[in-house]
Amino acid sequence: MDYRVEQIDAVIQNAVSVMEDSKVQVFEICESARRELDSLNQELEKVLAETSETIDRVDKLDRDYRHARIRLTEVSRDFVRYSEKDIKSAYEKATQLQLDLMVFREKESYLRARRDELQNRVKNVEQSVERAETIGLQMDLVLEYFSGDLNQVTRILESAKNRQMIGLKIILAQEEERKRMAREIHDGPAQSLANLALRTEIAERMLDTGDLEVIRSELIDLRTQVRQGLAEIRKIIFNLRPMALDDLGLVPTLRKFSQDFEEKTKIRTAFETTGKEKRLPSGMEAAMFRLVQEGFNNALKHAQATYISLEITYQDDKVLLQISDNGVGFHTDLVESRAKAAHSQFGLMGMRERVELLQGKIEIESFVGQGTKIKIEVPIKAEPGKEISPHGD
Repeated sequence: MDYRVEQIDAVIQNAVSVMEDSKVQVFEICESARRELDSLNQELEKVLAETSETIDRVDKLDRDYRHARIRLTEVSRDFVRYSEKDIKSAYEKATQLQLDLMVFREKESYLRARRDELQNRVKNVEQSVERAETIGLQMDLVLEYFSGDLNQVTRILESAKNRQMIGLKIILAQEEERKRMAREIHDGPAQSLANLALRTEIAERMLDTGDLEVIRSELIDLRTQVRQGLAEIRKIIFNLRPMALDDLGLVPTLRKFSQDFEEKTKIRTAFETTGKEKRLPSGMEAAMFRLVQEGFNNALKHAQATYISLEITYQDDKVLLQISDNGVGFHTDLVESRAKAAHSQFGLMGMRERVELLQGKIEIESFVGQGTKIKIEVPIKAEPGKEISPHGD
């Protein structure tokens, strides 16, 4: 046993050394990406300012050119009041303004294209920084465990249910969830608000033209974007934690979720309950809701299903969940082995980990061309006086 421990220790020390070197390289990559991001943001800030100035200049030149054309028409028609010199001066001024307008419109077009290109590059570099930070975090956590007591590492190797390993998974899951929420906010409401700010500036400038129809059309577009942004924010809030879960309980929340899912995806759903519904601990209800949410999303992404059913059964000491679909199905052994090899935190592996944290059981039945059935059993300790009707009354 001592010989095996020495071998394991040598392997671990070698792994730690390699990971330390790799961590330095990841840090350098991350710092290089941050410097590039700073440079891009500075350039983008200059381009945005120059674009705004150019747009103002184009608007002014456009107004001056219209006035110059009106002036040229006036002097060209009245040869009594205006001399040939006046006509020539008006013509030259209109021509010069037209040339300036063409030049600055071309500049505006270039700056808009450059702005869009820089914004895309900033987004890509931000994603690179985010990935590097994630890898660095994961390496720090693994190094922390590998650098601990060897006997403790041996126990971790012998048992995947070790408390520290579960804690590691929880921390990683929390970090992934934070990053997912940050991406949703950045790609959704943040982008919408930035676009709204730009559109309001455009609408403000349109007031000078007096074209009410164009202004009305712009305001209608703004209202639509505001509603879309509000819907995105509500979706993010609901994904954080459905408020109905605390107020009404698990069953009403799942019923509404299945109805909303059907309305949004056009996939027919069915929801059935059996037994006397009980209010469960808040954390347990949230975890079970996430299990159903993940099951439905997996069917949406991978199963090509046209029908999904959810059954929840309350028994004295446990709750049973069953999610079924009529999708394409899969080879369960092959899919789960690939998920384990990739250390997936989501999908079926994510569901298994959630169920394990609840000290429950999960069984997945699927055959190619015959759909998928997920059965989940979660033990509960019913609290007296907590039984409620199936409708959440």
